Amino acid sequence: MQRRFPNPRDLAPLMNFKKPDLNAKRRRLSEALTIADLRAIAQRRTPKAAFDYTEGAAEAEISITRARQAFEDIEFHPAILRDVSRVDTGWEVLGKRVELPFGIAPTGFTRMMHAEGEVAGASAAAAAGIPFSLSTMGTTSVEDVAAAGGPTGRNWFQLYMWKDRERSMALVDRAAKAGFDTLLVTVDVPVAGARLRDKRNGFSIPPQLTAGTVINAIPRPEWWINFLTTEPLAFASLSKWSGTVGELLDTMFDPTVTYDDLRWIKEQWPGKLVVKGVQTVDDAKRLAALGVDGITLSNHGGRQLDRAPIPFHLLPEVAREVGKDTEVHLDTGIMSGADIVASIALGARFTLIGRAYLYGLMAGGRDGVDRAIGILGEQIARTMRLLGVTSLDELEPGHVTQLQRLVPRG
Repeated sequence: MQRRFPNPRDLAPLMNFKKPDLNAKRRRLSEALTIADLRAIAQRRTPKAAFDYTEGAAEAEISITRARQAFEDIEFHPAILRDVSRVDTGWEVLGKRVELPFGIAPTGFTRMMHAEGEVAGASAAAAAGIPFSLSTMGTTSVEDVAAAGGPTGRNWFQLYMWKDRERSMALVDRAAKAGFDTLLVTVDVPVAGARLRDKRNGFSIPPQLTAGTVINAIPRPEWWINFLTTEPLAFASLSKWSGTVGELLDTMFDPTVTYDDLRWIKEQWPGKLVVKGVQTVDDAKRLAALGVDGITLSNHGGRQLDRAPIPFHLLPEVAREVGKDTEVHLDTGIMSGADIVASIALGARFTLIGRAYLYGLMAGGRDGVDRAIGILGEQIARTMRLLGVTSLDELEPGHVTQLQRLVPRG
């Protein structure tokens, strides 16, 4: 083998050095290739109590573990030799087009995760052409969320029915006047789930500062500065509260809510109505008969009843039973675009992301939310191409097999 000295002109095309990016936030977000990467950044940059509020679930956190495992336990069945040079990742949801088959789920206490809070989520969602959902427990008013989304923003309002019905419906009326087009009525919180991380961390309203809290926040100066120099944290729909989040839920929420109450809410609301927290086929059928516009299969991200049904496992049967008349949406456990594609294939019309969005928010505010949406959008388009489909309408149950892990004993 003959050797020679390398010619610099020959080496130059092979050694294209990446230009350094002096913007630290842009650099770390560009290096995040998955939602798990954003989660790792978020954990480094957010105090433990706030991160655990996002990350945690109820009791032993079995429900969220199983929900995520269910998405891992699938097998895709791709078709080959299809022209997939162009794919359409959008379609109509509740009468209006979305550019991606997911939206941002309602999350409480959002400005604790990052000072930009719901404003970052609403503005990023509007830019991406997807809906943003504001929680009753949100930390930004309905009017400010509407302003953040601008004229192109599409906003949904999530309602917990309080014991004070008049106060509940006053919030609903504000949302309608602010242009929110869909009401998400959450029905799986008759009482608060046992969120043990929050109790152990002293997570309360206002936050209880301990020596451990302060020590944990010292290496995270940006979060701490933002927290101290922006509007004091509060639930935008409440005047004030002193106690833990769980105690607030137990005080506010009404364990007597029934189908009659839901029928009454439906009569009051002028837009689309979606019931969130459905966990059985029978309830899905009853809600469809009631005439709701959509149902969301959800166990509240594992934050209510531990060992609750896995929404993704319920999806195929629910879609068969009610999907022709009522839109079926899904949340809990979604961490990738492939999870979303599998859900659409098995009958979901739409999905919601909660933790995945909050990881992006904690990692970099509005820019981090943009990155989370971008990651999921890229994964959706790539998964569709690899399956050999060019539109969401082409996805069907034959593209996915749910592999069995938890099988009931006879």
